[in-house]
Amino acid sequence: MSDVLHQLIDILRLERIEENLFRGASQELGWGRVFGGQVLGQALSAARQTVPEGRQAHSLHAYFLRPGATDRPVVYTVDPIRDGRSFTTRRVVAVQGGKAILNLAASFQITEGGFDHAQAMPEAREPDDLMNERELGQRYLARLPEAVLKQIPRGLRDRATAEKPIEIRPINPMDPVKPPVREAHRQVWLRANGELPDDPEVHRTLLAYASDFHLLTTSLQPHGASWLTPGVQVASLDHAMWFHRPFRMDDWLLYDVTSPSASGARGLVSGRFFTRDGALVASVMQEGLIRDRRR
Repeated sequence: MSDVLHQLIDILRLERIEENLFRGASQELGWGRVFGGQVLGQALSAARQTVPEGRQAHSLHAYFLRPGATDRPVVYTVDPIRDGRSFTTRRVVAVQGGKAILNLAASFQITEGGFDHAQAMPEAREPDDLMNERELGQRYLARLPEAVLKQIPRGLRDRATAEKPIEIRPINPMDPVKPPVREAHRQVWLRANGELPDDPEVHRTLLAYASDFHLLTTSLQPHGASWLTPGVQVASLDHAMWFHRPFRMDDWLLYDVTSPSASGARGLVSGRFFTRDGALVASVMQEGLIRDRRR
């Protein structure tokens, strides 16, 4: 396991302060605010630590309320709403500086059999011959004129070329500085940067963390914009996720993302995770702010 992956797992484990009260460290990714996937993963981790053994997360629904600061921890309060015979429900509020930054509801279920069907995996290039985002970042930055390079915050430049806990390999990569006009569809392969323990909740928490990558930016593609385009504001508003089948985050997963609509300064995005052999293991929906201030 790489050092950066080990650090991420530690961040997502949380510190228990009291019963139903947890604290998590914040991670700096160069954006000047806490990454939404971090708060999602930590909130799911907090909820899971109050759930009886033998029940695994099958869904979560969250609202991002305020941006989080990276220079202070986040406190998570868990409300144990219900423990039923088959399902357990938890509500989590993430607080920083005395104000809520995220509200999450998560549901956990015992293992049960039943009807089984799923959409087929879309066609996609295999990950073996693709460049990862670190390699792509090095290539893009090397091509930029010095004047343009200075306009990109130093933290983002460093992050683009740093080792990452989740390795991501875009199938059809796009230069975020000069984004072309494309359909609102994106595919990336991703996996943890190292071998993970067998605990399925570690894998679910890491996938919740990673599920916030490459979502809203897909809704910008038909407009030739990216999160680096001056005058474009991007922020997650809500996030819903469903876990369908077992998976491992240290095996390649295909993230197939589409944006069916953008209007009213908001973009709607859906994503599906598939194992390399074609099993649909999780689905995601998110709406976010994509405000265009250029006009």
